[in-house]
Amino acid sequence: AGVWRHLLPNPESWLRSALEDNTDENMEGALIARDRVGVQDFVLLDSHTSETAFLNNLRKRYQENLIYTYIGTLLVSVNPYKELDIYTVTQMQLYRGVNFFELPPHLYAIADNAYRVMCSEYNNHFILISGESGAGKTEASKKILQYYAVTCPTTEQLQIVRDRLLLSNPVLEAFGNAKTLRNDNSSRFGKYMDIQFDFKGAPVGGHILSYLIEKSRVVHQNHGERNFHIFYQLLEGGDKDLLCWLGLERNPQKYAYLVQGRCAKVFSINDKNDWKIVRKAFSIIDFTEKDIEHLFGIVASVLHLGNIQFEEDSNGHAIIRDGTQIKWISKVLSPLNVDLAFYARDAVAKAIYGRTFTWLVNKINGSLANKDSTRKTVIGLLDIYGFEVLDTNSFEQFCINYCNEKLQQLLIEMTLKAEQEEYELEGIEWEPIPYFNNKIICDLVEQKHKGIISILDEECLRPGEATDLSFLEKLEEKVGDHAHFVTRKLADQKTRKSIDWVDFRLLHYAGEVTYCAVGSFSLPPFQVLCNSKNGIIRECFLLSELDNRRRPETVATQFKNSLMSLIEILMSKEPSYVRCIKPNENKEPGKFDDYLIRHQVKYLGLMEHLRVRRAGFAYRRKYELFLQRYKSLCPATWPHWHGPAAEGVERLIKHIGYKPEEYKLGRTKIFIRFPKTLFATEDAFEFRKHLLGMVPLEACWRGALARKEAKKRTWAVQIIRKFINGFINRKKPLCPENIEFVKLVQYKYFMKLRDHVPKNVLDKSWLQPPSILEETSEMLQKICIRNLVRKYCRGVTAERKVQLQQKVVASAVFRGKKEGYLQSINQPFMDTRLKNDINPKVLQLIQGEKIKYVTPVIKYDRNGFKARDRLLVLTQSSAYVVEMAKIKQKIDYATLKGISTSNLSDGIVVIHVPEDNKQKVEKCNVATGSLWLEARSWG
Repeated sequence: AGVWRHLLPNPESWLRSALEDNTDENMEGALIARDRVGVQDFVLLDSHTSETAFLNNLRKRYQENLIYTYIGTLLVSVNPYKELDIYTVTQMQLYRGVNFFELPPHLYAIADNAYRVMCSEYNNHFILISGESGAGKTEASKKILQYYAVTCPTTEQLQIVRDRLLLSNPVLEAFGNAKTLRNDNSSRFGKYMDIQFDFKGAPVGGHILSYLIEKSRVVHQNHGERNFHIFYQLLEGGDKDLLCWLGLERNPQKYAYLVQGRCAKVFSINDKNDWKIVRKAFSIIDFTEKDIEHLFGIVASVLHLGNIQFEEDSNGHAIIRDGTQIKWISKVLSPLNVDLAFYARDAVAKAIYGRTFTWLVNKINGSLANKDSTRKTVIGLLDIYGFEVLDTNSFEQFCINYCNEKLQQLLIEMTLKAEQEEYELEGIEWEPIPYFNNKIICDLVEQKHKGIISILDEECLRPGEATDLSFLEKLEEKVGDHAHFVTRKLADQKTRKSIDWVDFRLLHYAGEVTYCAVGSFSLPPFQVLCNSKNGIIRECFLLSELDNRRRPETVATQFKNSLMSLIEILMSKEPSYVRCIKPNENKEPGKFDDYLIRHQVKYLGLMEHLRVRRAGFAYRRKYELFLQRYKSLCPATWPHWHGPAAEGVERLIKHIGYKPEEYKLGRTKIFIRFPKTLFATEDAFEFRKHLLGMVPLEACWRGALARKEAKKRTWAVQIIRKFINGFINRKKPLCPENIEFVKLVQYKYFMKLRDHVPKNVLDKSWLQPPSILEETSEMLQKICIRNLVRKYCRGVTAERKVQLQQKVVASAVFRGKKEGYLQSINQPFMDTRLKNDINPKVLQLIQGEKIKYVTPVIKYDRNGFKARDRLLVLTQSSAYVVEMAKIKQKIDYATLKGISTSNLSDGIVVIHVPEDNKQKVEKCNVATGSLWLEARSWG
């Protein structure tokens, strides 16, 4: 109030008139428009603890198509259910490289901030996108990927990586998304994608982790819902020959697994077009035709499985009377009753589809993998299911809400950590912030030996038959006294009516959720599919699993372990958050359902996050930026302040009238505690501009513009003259007349050379330099060749090095003396030409000498030239001629006088020894047919 009185004689009346004059174009950027469109950062709400004030601000912005609002650096996004012109390439370029709070809130600002900090600090980031089904999570993830695809540096090779990153989405959506009551393209799995960047900031690879795909949807869908998209895409878009080969008909009504929701056709989904996109994506992502054939074979087999019907025979066993579908799948005989047979059929279908989805993710990862071992930085995208409360909350919903409980814990901890680190960095005393720590709920679910998941494991592993009710009894026994757990038996009289006998209720951070214990015992089903003719099935169901006597982990334990790994991944990275909100259940543009949104605000922990963010200071800004905006409010800082920015800000706020409790001055930033203090400053600034606008400055402004244009033209003339003069004097030594021109020529040449550098040692090409750079170019070429040679040499293994050294020795002997020698240079030396190992007695006789080479040869007698099979064994010091297990001759290398070769085509090699050597003369034919050895005179 003191600030208002000091600067504005009648602030209330002026504010009303200013709001009336304000236009749609600038209302988003100016704080003065807050009464109409709300504030663009919830931290600036005066009533920051009020859910009503929070919703009012959200509603104001949503009604003006402002779907994005910040909570500090967290982005709240409300699904508009209509196309908005805010995702163009122009918008991408607008947010590229701009400081976070300089432009209105946007998804691109989150993406760009993570990218810029990653490039400048060379660290890893993640962007967590969460919200209910239908809130826009998948679309947000796509927009971020598209932003990086457009704005990051690129080359022709990197474009392939980008295409694969972008086209992995439609494939995963086809196999992992489905139409639900809340969303026509709902992700039925959690996805974490790492985008890898090289040191230049270019995307060079990626990796995807998937979590808890909703396998139950394969065999059952609620009314108004569909199975996974791929089934309908195959039937609608697959060509006639493919469907015939798979034994399928084009009508989805023919398949039991596709009609339970009674909405196989959906107006908003074009399955035929989506099929074309998926088929194109397979070719880009590097799937072979065999992979695609096996993959669609699995999709078809699931449909055939669903059509198998069982009847009871006289022994009470299930039998199949109509074998039409059996010919398309494998037969497994097992004496089950009808109910168990249907259960087994569905279990097989779910297991096959679930493991195939994991195989698909791994296959995509293989395509996205970057083989370069140099260090990469990554930005992770986590598109995860939001906290939800359904009419019936199954075991899968329990896992989903547990996941959100862990992520809420992570969000609060990392936000508190970031706040505390910033205060410490700025030298401001940290004040402890009270908040609800939901670790107590996480422990209830995951604690070893005491948590719900551990109790479930015990029930699955204990002797005897485990049932849903025995599991519930065990929960009551072990965690019945926990403040956040209740069952019908433990509840008071009032609560008992709302809990069934097979239910238990958890008090989550976001509210109470009642879970049905029926169906909790879910061990991963495994059938004898290891010998399938389908290559994907064989990879998914390994024989080693049959030999493993350990009982497989429960699905809950698997999910807990994967979630723990995910949390470790996220804890090692810098975070950014996007919270997506669904404004209404009917997907109607412009409709804002207060009750529904209030629930989501609570489930997403937005009020908790806001309280943590606001517990300290509502606004913080670097001194330079704050001074630049508000310097006109103080005579001492207007129009220019020539001292340090911190001193200028201190002078400015003292002149305005800030009270000590309203602000703190850090090392690089000013921290303002209350939004009203900032708003008063902003209003005073707007009033100042308004007063200046009433002065007849048109002539002055036109003169300023004209002078600015004249200055630009003068500068242009000077530049042109300078470069013409530089061109004329380009051959002279470096001097003021040509230095600018030489720099330009150097820059152009080096930029062009960058794309024409030789890639290997044998590439002798080099970009022709201008005359002034010939010496430099020659030096660079030498450096480049040295670097290529060094890189090649460092890549040579020890084994390869030995081979090359042997090749050098061989070259000294045979080069220019043997026909066809050049063709043999690329062939590596062989240690032996024997199919079987050498006789152990010979090895014993050689007495441990290291054998270098062994080959079969043929000995010819002196008289009659009778052929006899022998082995020629070369060791480090001697050559041996061996017959079976006997050593016939030994030639010490020390006695050799020399080696010569025949210049005829017989390939004779002559070994010369001294005349006084008393060994016999031998002539040997090496079994390869390409080498002869002859001892002319060793006797």
